[in-house]
Amino acid sequence: MIESGLFLAAILSVLVTVVIVSVLLIESLAFFRDVSLARFVTELEWTPLFDEAHFGILVLLSGTITATAVALLVAIPAGTAIAVYLSEFASPRTRDVAKPLLELLGGVPTIVYGYFALVFVTPMLQSLIPSLPTFNLLSAGLVMGVMIIPYVSSLSEDAMRAVPMGLREASYAVGATRLQTAFGVVVPSAVSGIGSAYVLGISRAIGETMIVAIAAGAQARLTFDPTQSAATLTSYIVQVAQGDVDQGSIGYRTIFVAGLALMLLTLVLNVAGHLLRRRFAVKGRIA
Repeated sequence: MIESGLFLAAILSVLVTVVIVSVLLIESLAFFRDVSLARFVTELEWTPLFDEAHFGILVLLSGTITATAVALLVAIPAGTAIAVYLSEFASPRTRDVAKPLLELLGGVPTIVYGYFALVFVTPMLQSLIPSLPTFNLLSAGLVMGVMIIPYVSSLSEDAMRAVPMGLREASYAVGATRLQTAFGVVVPSAVSGIGSAYVLGISRAIGETMIVAIAAGAQARLTFDPTQSAATLTSYIVQVAQGDVDQGSIGYRTIFVAGLALMLLTLVLNVAGHLLRRRFAVKGRIA
């Protein structure tokens, strides 16, 4: 009975994924009966709800990629540094206190992060960049980076802690310092797990909704400038879902097309991360 219950739980998760993908595909195929794929990929405007409609998904992708890039510039260096400190330099007592406190950041509701970006981070940035608009990708990306630090640091620290102590001792035996051992032995040995943490952080940033919906703006604009206001895939979905769009209309179906694009982008990143982990795992076994 226990084995059957576990099997049903596993099958249920697969079925839920299949149903979600099926709904996205069905609605997206209905969308592409009215809008050609070439138009969807090549147009440089996204105004599906206007009288003169344009359906260039690159507009939403540019905002998503820009906000994610800003977030990663914060999360990857900070998360990796925190992981190295907790794994190699912190005392057990410090680690036991700091790691749970750090992981609490992951439990803060994202809408709180969004208002934090809007009412605190943006005014602070405007004191440095007077021309910065109230809604911008920069403040949204910075706060997203803070939000995903726990994902990067926790998984990276677990991967570093899994490195055998014998490798550290061998490094110390040839005269390496703790810092040299950390970055010359431990980090390269744990690169597979660290890469997984990065991929999770990227996926989490790409799929973030409330922070960009509140702080990044709702104007669909093709830009890679983080100081500009722009819509992302997720913020557009929120914007349309709250409106009075008729079910079955082409504007309604753009929600599912944006969701499909988001899922495909995340899938590509996860597959790339999986291949990267396999590659480094094979190298580690050969070494």
